Amino acid sequence: MSELVARTGRQRQMYENGYRLVAGCIPFRYRNSDECEDSSCEKIVEVLMINSPSGPGLLFPKGGWENDETVQEAAIREAIEEAGVRGDIMDFIGYYEFRSKTHQDEFSPQGLCKAAMFALLVKEELSSWPEQNTRNRSWLTVTEAAGRCRHAWTRDALVRFSEWLEDKPGSKD
Repeated sequence: MSELVARTGRQRQMYENGYRLVAGCIPFRYRNSDECEDSSCEKIVEVLMINSPSGPGLLFPKGGWENDETVQEAAIREAIEEAGVRGDIMDFIGYYEFRSKTHQDEFSPQGLCKAAMFALLVKEELSSWPEQNTRNRSWLTVTEAAGRCRHAWTRDALVRFSEWLEDKPGSKD
């Protein structure tokens, strides 16, 4: 059982102009190509996706941004709670608007959400985490992940993440 506990409830959630503010990340890591033994080989980028308890397809960790944390802190917290990983925020990927049918409330009756997404370089994969009983995690190449995204906006974030990787000095992917 995890000693970490996921935050629940909406009392401290942030809202702006009818949108529920959400923070999330695309957790990633580098691994050596299978054909290679030494460090001079090309590194493969893998992203971590999680299942949704409410349906098919995969997601990136994300959730409500609360009023006692920065948006980056919220993204890191969601990565720990939902995917059981810790890491470093590397960069802001972008804002993505979407509609959540399951998260309609008095402040966002249409379920409008605005997600701030970040690239998170994974440093640690936890053996237990708050949502491990409802979430499975999968490491995928960017190409594999694009075919498994549950929502179009998640695929758009993945495309922007890929562009960000290409723009990094020394990046060859």
